[in-house]
Amino acid sequence: MTAPGNPAEKYRFNSPMWRDKGLAARALEEMRALTAQVSGRTGKTVNIMEVCGTHTMAIASSGMRRLFPPGLKMLSGPGCPVCVTSQGDIDSVLALAALPDVTLATFGDMLKVKGSNGLDLNSMREKGADILVVYSPLDALAFARSNPLREVVFAGVGFETTAPLIAASVLRARKEKLKNFSVIAFFKLVPPALKLLLSDPKNNISGFLLPGHVSAIIGVEPYRFVARVHKVPCVITGFEPLDILAGINMLLRQLARGRAEVEDEYYRAVKKAGNPTALKLIAKVFNPVEASWRAIGRVKRSGLGFSPEFAGFDAARRFKIAYREAPEPRGCLCGAILMGRSQPPDCRLFAKACTPSSAVGPCMVSSEGACAAWFKYGG
Repeated sequence: MTAPGNPAEKYRFNSPMWRDKGLAARALEEMRALTAQVSGRTGKTVNIMEVCGTHTMAIASSGMRRLFPPGLKMLSGPGCPVCVTSQGDIDSVLALAALPDVTLATFGDMLKVKGSNGLDLNSMREKGADILVVYSPLDALAFARSNPLREVVFAGVGFETTAPLIAASVLRARKEKLKNFSVIAFFKLVPPALKLLLSDPKNNISGFLLPGHVSAIIGVEPYRFVARVHKVPCVITGFEPLDILAGINMLLRQLARGRAEVEDEYYRAVKKAGNPTALKLIAKVFNPVEASWRAIGRVKRSGLGFSPEFAGFDAARRFKIAYREAPEPRGCLCGAILMGRSQPPDCRLFAKACTPSSAVGPCMVSSEGACAAWFKYGG
């Protein structure tokens, strides 16, 4: 696939050279020159936020953070689905898991996230709660089909990437007339999160590395406001090390030339209009709703809830689970880290009271969490 005129062509990313050392060395050399140019002109560090937790983990696991020039700082953003799920939402999941006759189906990342009462799904399972770890909502649907006397609730946590598959599972459940399948919906939307970050007058974000997989669903247009209104450059970026190096350099070139645009480094997977089929699934089953973000609070139209036509699949409504706001774990800086205001080592709990085996906050629990990445691979 080619995209004539796309800045990413320089790195030949349509060829199988994802981890070519020579290309990486050239990209890093260019990064050093561009960073010096931008920071020399502004007198400030260039702060680039990788919005996506997968980018955070890729940067850490490849060791590239140690290769970045001194004037460039990467910030982890609110793109880890488990990390942004609020304490109140976690409490709602735990309340569902405690109900008799309910099987709570979830992805594995959710097992160790503690509720405000100190319990997590793992510990509840040890006490007898029926917790089913699945790789797909379709696994939960199959379990419901095979166990008609059990109420099966899927914990719907994630972004625009997860929502289409869950919408498809709901449509299939309706087609099969399954009465024992429902979803507790905690979906989040990325563009409202960017708007929230940029509305903070204290934000210090020079540019965004945008998530490749979310963008494969929603396309390019939903990000235009970031460049047009806030004059902050953006680059949609893939997940290979050279993808990330190229994405950063594309951002630096925009900054060096005083431009603010939305560019697509990941053009081999992301189309301008996104994935129309996936978007239709989302629009058919869900509506934009106010959502609660960890340590940030409730943000209008930043989540997805069931449309009236599919309200019967809403587990919160079916089981009358009342939402209650709950405080963050004492001393935990997950919220500040998600907003790009702090780095994991800034938290006094990091690697002491909070470790992967005994995590306090979700950023240490999740496989895409910033604290987990720093703990495992270092800064």
